[in-house]
Amino acid sequence: MDTVKLKPAVKSYIWGGTNLKKYGKESKEDVISETWELSFHDDGLSLVDSGIYKGKTLKEVVKKDDLGTNVSTFTFFPCLIKLIDSASPLSVQVHPSDEYSYGKTEIWYILDHEKDAGIYVGFKNNETQSDVEKALNNGTILDKLNFFKVKKGECYFIKSGTIHAIGKGVTLIEIQQNSNLTYRLYDYNRKDKNGNTRELHISKALKVIDYNKYEPITFNEGIIGTCKYFTSKKVEFKNEYVIENDEKSFSSITFIDGLGTVNDIKFKKYDTFFVPANKKAIIKGNGEFIITKV
Repeated sequence: MDTVKLKPAVKSYIWGGTNLKKYGKESKEDVISETWELSFHDDGLSLVDSGIYKGKTLKEVVKKDDLGTNVSTFTFFPCLIKLIDSASPLSVQVHPSDEYSYGKTEIWYILDHEKDAGIYVGFKNNETQSDVEKALNNGTILDKLNFFKVKKGECYFIKSGTIHAIGKGVTLIEIQQNSNLTYRLYDYNRKDKNGNTRELHISKALKVIDYNKYEPITFNEGIIGTCKYFTSKKVEFKNEYVIENDEKSFSSITFIDGLGTVNDIKFKKYDTFFVPANKKAIIKGNGEFIITKV
């Protein structure tokens, strides 16, 4: 297949905002919490939005050779890319590692934020399961977590098992393992539109949390994060930029700024494209994008 523009699956949760609607993301709901830009997950499949396959899911039209030989080493598609907008805080949560289930290591790259907005990532100090359980019971769990005021362009690499939460007023791109398994520990005692509190998964979460003090992980040479499932890099370009994939992997590109074309298909900020393995994409214009390969 040829390089194609993608249309995301759209999710509306109680904490979502309206920032993504400003950039052409569509929903019948009042808010958009997440757009699943590149997704082979059955909970939200991304669609092809250009060419002869327009309207079909990417998963149903892509061939093995389009994904690349690196992808074929897995029994599943390894990554999932989202845009997230938080008008109110997300729950304090954790994802299990591969040791317990198929894990969810993820990258957060900050796209925009309100004044003093931030995120919670990991423990300030080494903790014990019993102390964390007590903090959950008395509502003081946030006191044990690192709060980072975010800046546009910052990146956070969050390994499976790391307790975390996105605060109010943050827009980011998340590149993650292809999993939708989340254990929710604390949700500010809020209620949904039907007056119900959301389910917590404390007993499961306590078994998979990494209780060690959080140590930030950084990367070099423009790479914002890498693990065995994906590698992501930020690229700035002017006039023209060419992506030439070999047989090993596809490329997913999400534009975080700019205007132009990809193989003569127009792009704007927050658009995502899929470039198959062994194919070329000629990008014309000016801007920035996040590129992800396996």
